[in-house]
Amino acid sequence: MVGRGMTPPAYAMFSFCTDPSILDTPAWMACYLTTGKHLAIYWSVGTVLLLLAITAPTALAFGFAGAAAARSRFFPLSLLGRGYVAIVRGVPDIAFFLFFVIALDQFFEWIRHEVKCPDWDQPIRQGNDFVVCAAAKLPLGNAAQWVHETYGFFLAVLTFAIVFGAFAANVLYGAMRAVPRAQLETAEAYGLNQRQCFWRILVPQMWVFALPGLSNLWMVLIKATPLLFLLGVEDIVYWARELGGSKTPRFTDYPHGDWRMWYFLALLVFYLAFTRVSELALDRIMKRLTKGQATMGGEAQRKTA
Repeated sequence: MVGRGMTPPAYAMFSFCTDPSILDTPAWMACYLTTGKHLAIYWSVGTVLLLLAITAPTALAFGFAGAAAARSRFFPLSLLGRGYVAIVRGVPDIAFFLFFVIALDQFFEWIRHEVKCPDWDQPIRQGNDFVVCAAAKLPLGNAAQWVHETYGFFLAVLTFAIVFGAFAANVLYGAMRAVPRAQLETAEAYGLNQRQCFWRILVPQMWVFALPGLSNLWMVLIKATPLLFLLGVEDIVYWARELGGSKTPRFTDYPHGDWRMWYFLALLVFYLAFTRVSELALDRIMKRLTKGQATMGGEAQRKTA
């Protein structure tokens, strides 16, 4: 028997969970894994998947813009793109994550402060403090809890997109350079202008060279989702730590010892399964893109056929 001497839980998913003290181990575990807090960790899986679904295309858009700017013939734009690409070198990711969250939050509040409080006569920077009027705060102090959570998630997504967009820009810039220059010169000889050469010749072919790097970047992005925990978002790592810690009858209807190892083992299995599914999907995409192409992948498919 597990969990004897406990007070009845306030609510439960199953009708037989009214008195955990009389349950055998399987029934006790079924009740324990369907409590309100455990439903929170299941919802947090959706948070991680939503983050990936939004961040991946957004980061790719940032990366494409950065790579296109880096190869521009307009020097200031090229300098901006190259500077953005250079972000990926030399600085730990965690420093970027912690910096961008604070910087973006203060930037948005500064814009709102300038619009909503034009008569403010005090400096915004007061020593180490960043002070704006109450109307410029994001979110407002009287806002609902879901507004605070949504805003925090938005900052996290934007931070992920900016950081991984720099990695994507580096990959795409290299892929653009890998497209044979002779093909662009041939297109120009046929009368295509620079914009037409870029969109009709360069962009369609660069994905074959970019996909291996983007595939690795996708895997890194999956493994980076636990950084949500450091950004203040209650993700699966947060709930695994909270739920896995030791619980006594005084604080819970389902007391247990230190189960954090088992919770983190479940996370390990989840991430391994997710990355394996991603590998299979990316492999199919790669085979489709390289079919008929003059690349190592395309040549291997030709020989197999």
